[in-house]
Amino acid sequence: MSLVLAFLRSLRTLVAAPAIAGAVAVCLAPGVGAAEATTLVVVSTPEPTPVPSVERTRLNQQVFDKVWNEVRRGYYDPGLHGVDWVAARSTFRPQALVATDDAALYRVLGRMLALLDDSHAVAASPASVRNQADARTRRAVLGLTFYARDGEQFGVERVRPGSPAEAAGVEPGWRLLPPTTERPWTVADPVVEDQPIELAFTDASGAVRTAVIRPRVMEPVPLFSADRSRPDVLVLRIEQFESGLGEWMGAQLANLPAATEVVLDLRANPGGLLSEADAVLSCFLPHRTAWAVRTTRSGQAATLRVRPGCGSLGRPAPNGLAVLIDGSSRSAAELTPAALQEAGRAIVVGARSPGAVLISRDTDLPDGGRLTLSRADFVTTAGVRLEKRGVTPDILAETTPADRRAGRDPALEAALSLLATSEQAPVGASAGVADQGS
Repeated sequence: MSLVLAFLRSLRTLVAAPAIAGAVAVCLAPGVGAAEATTLVVVSTPEPTPVPSVERTRLNQQVFDKVWNEVRRGYYDPGLHGVDWVAARSTFRPQALVATDDAALYRVLGRMLALLDDSHAVAASPASVRNQADARTRRAVLGLTFYARDGEQFGVERVRPGSPAEAAGVEPGWRLLPPTTERPWTVADPVVEDQPIELAFTDASGAVRTAVIRPRVMEPVPLFSADRSRPDVLVLRIEQFESGLGEWMGAQLANLPAATEVVLDLRANPGGLLSEADAVLSCFLPHRTAWAVRTTRSGQAATLRVRPGCGSLGRPAPNGLAVLIDGSSRSAAELTPAALQEAGRAIVVGARSPGAVLISRDTDLPDGGRLTLSRADFVTTAGVRLEKRGVTPDILAETTPADRRAGRDPALEAALSLLATSEQAPVGASAGVADQGS
């Protein structure tokens, strides 16, 4: 009996030890000779690597090749910012072909496009495209707007007031940590009303913050809104430069008393249609005013001039004008204040914009995804290239987390104070150009 117990103890020790593939172990109980030993063969089986189906591999190939070729043939810079695009194909195509789902495929595409160091070069997965299409509908939301960083990581661009995310204490600027088994949600995933989602972030100090957010059904944020709650002040909030903006602006400015000051709020505005940016400019600048120069891949330059587009407004509005921007004002939301600033037509207040102003175009991908790619370069009429540089406000006024929690808006307050003490917005052209050496 003692020999049997000794053997079992040896066996238990062996089983508890790390397994080595193909290893042979000989268990000798005390007093048992080699001829009577029991031999156990322990074979560890590694986790099988997931293999995509033939259909999945074919789709991966079609999507990858479409993205790679669009960049090679259509990117605004023929030199692709010095990136060896053939080498990029050799590196990333094999990774793309073995992707077992959309998330894995678009991670690979994101890493490849990140080589261009261009915030407009983005591949959106089919789920992301569907989410964007639903953004203007009544639905369950977290109340977070994300932006991609470094091809994969996402940062919090904006926290919607009154949303579940605000209630959970999430702040703009936090970075979303990658999903884990315990926290599987990704930005491409849908949200369900009242079904809690646990997320982890790093804040500005690098500390890890976790939040459990319970989605709630909310009405969509209006694309354009007007606030007339203050005497002799009209605040026009533009969420995005979308179709109909010029017509709407014209309606708001029509018959507006000349003494009424106008504040154009472009904070956290990701941009949009170039034609609508021109329409907004036509509300404040004379017809045919030059406001930018666009240069295509071929090197052909074209001067952009203001065209009529401000609805029924027959002439530019004479009202004093301030424009609010911040670190999340991008693309058309940078081109517009830059043009008004250089023309001396508006004072720009807030925080420096990020400098994401290349002119882009969307291309549909074979799986329902979408590629956004820069197709033309852009400089102001003063010759300032805003890409990677941004618009520098005439008056710096940033909003801190403490301001948001207290309901304060330093940028708006600074703009209103300036407009109240000025007959018209001061010339801002010098402020836009003087920073070229920084």
